[in-house]
Amino acid sequence: MTQATGTAGTIRRTVGTVAAVLAATTLLAGCGAEGEPTAAPQSSPSASPSVSPKDALLAAVPDGTEGAFRFSGKDASSTVDGRIDPAANGFEINMVMPPDDGVVVKMSFLVIKDQNWVKAKFSGRPGLPKFPDKWMKLDRTKLTDAASIPTYDGVDQGNAGPLIQAATEVQEKSPGQYVGFIDVSAGEAAKALEDGEAAALGEAGKKVPFTAVVGADKHLASLTLKMPAAGKTKAYDYVVKYADYGSAPKITAPTAATAVKAPAMAYDLLNG
Repeated sequence: MTQATGTAGTIRRTVGTVAAVLAATTLLAGCGAEGEPTAAPQSSPSASPSVSPKDALLAAVPDGTEGAFRFSGKDASSTVDGRIDPAANGFEINMVMPPDDGVVVKMSFLVIKDQNWVKAKFSGRPGLPKFPDKWMKLDRTKLTDAASIPTYDGVDQGNAGPLIQAATEVQEKSPGQYVGFIDVSAGEAAKALEDGEAAALGEAGKKVPFTAVVGADKHLASLTLKMPAAGKTKAYDYVVKYADYGSAPKITAPTAATAVKAPAMAYDLLNG
């Protein structure tokens, strides 16, 4: 597999969109760790002498040749799961936001090239908006900021590549089992975090412990960063998991029976 890191941000932009929707929904309702790894040696007993552990780990990041696969992840404020299909230039993201003022938000985005669909469900309080239990087709020209919704910009939607690229130390402890440190203080790695989080971490952000697992198929299975506390954010695990390479269901456009045009209220929320 060729090395491919991509750029950080798609899931982070999606989290931001859902957070904004949650805030808008609340307004509408009102109106009506593991121990640190040791320093990495210059080479790993199980690695090829010509390939460093870091390069071997980067080579395991999905690059679009693997077929459709599943992904999941979590950070300090959300959990996501979905599918990615490089052949379709598409993916599906399902997200659940923690309750805010009693409101629970579940949203899904489906992206195929320049087409976007969304599902939304709100619960926890009376008077919340209700949407069809179908994929709602979005017209990007009706969005105040079309860049705020997900777009297909690569297969590494969990930002594993940019994070691993920022690793300062990598050690292969045993075949397929990696540990080390990542500098999330700047660049693409910082974009994978919530806004302002990298700055709040200060010096601690320059040496964040991580573990990673590469499966027998040589594809990345998981990446876990042990994020320290920063400002009002408690310590947490930033987790990315990829699975079912080549065997996950492919991404296809919804049928007429499972999709509708997005109602005006959907744009009101997304533009709020």
